[in-house]
Amino acid sequence: MATINTNMSANIASNALTRNERSMSSTMERLSTGLRINSAKDDAAGLAISSKMTSQIRGLNQAVRNANDAVSMLQVAEGAMSGITDMLQRMRELAIQAISDSNTSADRVALDAEYQQLRAEINRIGGNTQWNGTNLLDGQIGSSGTMTFQVGANASQTVAATFTTMGSTEGTVSSATTTAGAGLNAQVSTITLASGSFREGDVVSYTIDGKTASFGISIASGAMDAIDNAVNIASTSAGTVTAAHASATTVTLTAGTAGQAFVLDNLQVSRGVAGDVAKSDITTAASATTSLTTIASAITSVDSARASNGASMNRLDYASDNLQNVAQNTAAARSRILDADYAAETTELARSQIIQQAATAMLAQANAQATSVISLLK
Repeated sequence: MATINTNMSANIASNALTRNERSMSSTMERLSTGLRINSAKDDAAGLAISSKMTSQIRGLNQAVRNANDAVSMLQVAEGAMSGITDMLQRMRELAIQAISDSNTSADRVALDAEYQQLRAEINRIGGNTQWNGTNLLDGQIGSSGTMTFQVGANASQTVAATFTTMGSTEGTVSSATTTAGAGLNAQVSTITLASGSFREGDVVSYTIDGKTASFGISIASGAMDAIDNAVNIASTSAGTVTAAHASATTVTLTAGTAGQAFVLDNLQVSRGVAGDVAKSDITTAASATTSLTTIASAITSVDSARASNGASMNRLDYASDNLQNVAQNTAAARSRILDADYAAETTELARSQIIQQAATAMLAQANAQATSVISLLK
């Protein structure tokens, strides 16, 4: 039946052309982006899965960087401990040399000068070795010397590493000096120490009017009691200095003679390996013999710390390698879900283009049918 009000052939051709245009547009979008899923309408479930995989991959890549940073931190600590080991070995050589009676008292004093400089350097290295502004070997790091590194894409996927205390300069104060004044019975100077500066086993050293002394810290007596006792038994060139503390962080020093001036400086804390050797010296054959035992213990402590440090570095290296493998495999799995198959899409595009041409030609012919019907009226 020939009609002009409703051209069904043209409608059918037009609808087919519209559907094909949508299909061709989707194919061209996939070829342009390289993705099979460009929006939720393409594959809602696939989009949700690929989004989770993207989160996992990005988390894994960051975890790899975290592990590498942790290895770098441990390498800094290893370098410092290697230097400490070298100095301890040199101190042991000096102690062995000092034991021999072929040395005079003056010789031993000269040997002890180098010995004490090495001891002080160990303490300095322990107190100042840093990574990214964090002291690694002064006993203040993390919880009980332990740091935790995030080496996974999810919470609680961590690796812990322990940093052994080598030394500390915490507690160091600037010089405390009194000035003699007419009519004053005593001169007073106050030293304020950071709260919590001292721990069990710490060794505190100081100089008062050029005379050096050191003392150990025990929690039972308290740090401030130890300072009081140590200062109170030290005599200055002009008299005595007494110490008393009114709080857990402040010590007040008082000259015992009217108009007396004194200087207390170089107050510092040694802990860990530096604390082990802080009281040792080689000024006599006997003290040198005792120092050998102390140094041997210190070397053993450093060797143990380096072994633990090396084990942590190896673990983190393996963790980093594993994380990279997991990230690569996850990326491959996401690709199979998300990425477009170019061979299939180009084939589909060619098919759509042919259908587009055919549908366009058929629509033109369908529209021409109405003209043919009108010719019947002539």
